Amino acid sequence: MSYDQFGAGEALGGEGTRERGGAMKVLIACEFSGIVRDAFAAKGHDAWSCDLLPTEKPGNHILGDVLKVLMGMPKEEPWDLMIAHPPCTHLAVSGARWFKDKIQEQETALLFVKRLLNARIKKICLENPISIISSRIRKPDQIIQPWQFGHGETKATCLWLKNLPKLIPTSIVDGRLARVHKESPGPDRWKNRSRTLIGVARAMAEQWG
Repeated sequence: MSYDQFGAGEALGGEGTRERGGAMKVLIACEFSGIVRDAFAAKGHDAWSCDLLPTEKPGNHILGDVLKVLMGMPKEEPWDLMIAHPPCTHLAVSGARWFKDKIQEQETALLFVKRLLNARIKKICLENPISIISSRIRKPDQIIQPWQFGHGETKATCLWLKNLPKLIPTSIVDGRLARVHKESPGPDRWKNRSRTLIGVARAMAEQWG
């Protein structure tokens, strides 16, 4: 499969596994780490990540704008599931003190979220921290914590779900240190904070795959 024909960007990786019985075609939007993509691929699904940044590790990856991928999606071969991680820079309430200076950026970010949620895909999960999505679009269907999935730390993560069940905690552990405190200031701080934890990724693949 190549996504160049849709003008979506450069497709990197193999041809996937759609021909396998029961395999789904899964799009992980706004992911450069490959963590969620690889969790679904390990379960035999035809999983692709998509981001403006290159993938950090080998695997099926579309280097480009995910909205172009969605607009170019052929009717006869749609995605079965999309898990989206839109940037939270202008949405997270942790940055509320700067909201008055980024009104236009917020509107653009909210429009991006709406387009992802309204994509022509049967099953969708959109993930973001506590943010203005809750007040400007709709409240999340679920809020999860890392310590529910084997990681002893806290980071409230909201999930907006379409035709998907709520995630069931897989391994409740001790530890309630805020994850943000583990990240030192630096140019890659936002990257480190945005990566999905492997325990959460595996739960998504096991329960939604």
